[in-house]
Amino acid sequence: GTVKKLPEPAAVRLGRTIADLAWKQRGKGVQRLESNYARVVPGASPERLAELSRAGMRSYLRYWMESFRLPAWSTERIKGGFDPKDLHYLTDGMAAGKGVILALPHLANWDLAGAWVTTKLGIPFTTVAERLKPETLYDRFVAYREGLGMEVLPHSGGSAFGTLARRLRDGGLVCLVADRDLSSSGVEVDFFGETARMPAGPALLAQQTGALLLPVTLWYDDSPVMQGRVHPPIDVPESGTRAEKTSSMTQALADAFATGIADHPEDWHMLQRLWLADLDPSKDPSTDPSKDSSKNPSEGTA
Repeated sequence: GTVKKLPEPAAVRLGRTIADLAWKQRGKGVQRLESNYARVVPGASPERLAELSRAGMRSYLRYWMESFRLPAWSTERIKGGFDPKDLHYLTDGMAAGKGVILALPHLANWDLAGAWVTTKLGIPFTTVAERLKPETLYDRFVAYREGLGMEVLPHSGGSAFGTLARRLRDGGLVCLVADRDLSSSGVEVDFFGETARMPAGPALLAQQTGALLLPVTLWYDDSPVMQGRVHPPIDVPESGTRAEKTSSMTQALADAFATGIADHPEDWHMLQRLWLADLDPSKDPSTDPSKDSSKNPSEGTA
């Protein structure tokens, strides 16, 4: 609660201080961030990667500080906190009445983007969230978002996909963070020249419901206002099996994410393993025969 009450400049300084301390410790997260950046910025020197990871930790802590403080922000502060380009793809898509799926990578602050959509545009939406421990934190997190007009479905439980599909068929909006899915239902994509897995959910939902699938990328500049872009729709291919269509659409999503991440690598908060080459083969779900690959397609949509 204390972080919420801090004046903004003090919160910004605190976030930066924590980020710099974490960066100097060179823990696993920072090292992973650098190895991920090495793929995004090929040929970067160790010095350049260290600069990037320092900026990356500052961006990550800015995300956390903003998200903690969002409940204390006024409506006006939220409305003025985000300035997305090419918003017409979203507003035209909603006006068409067929439903819209916004798919985002872990860039900048997707929580703030969501708060802006409900507050400034007045469009409620449905999303999926990992259950946080402790439960009280998760419940507070959900209560605040629901107060803003977001419907938050738990990631576990398996019924999320059906609910998302229903919302879309009713012409609603669904927002999903969609750049990492290590489960066996993840779709293999080429991402910065190597294989990674991303969730099938966005592509499957678009195919099943006829909703528009729009990639969104976000970034910070030197101002307190977050920037973003809504990318052109990813169309469902006219021919091919469901799996082929899903593969092609998820690759198109990965390509859109890659353009945003390449432009602003320091705003991509990927402090975990992502590429298959980095995963311990013994922990790779695709090589485990006991894992059922026909899992619920909503797995990994958030």
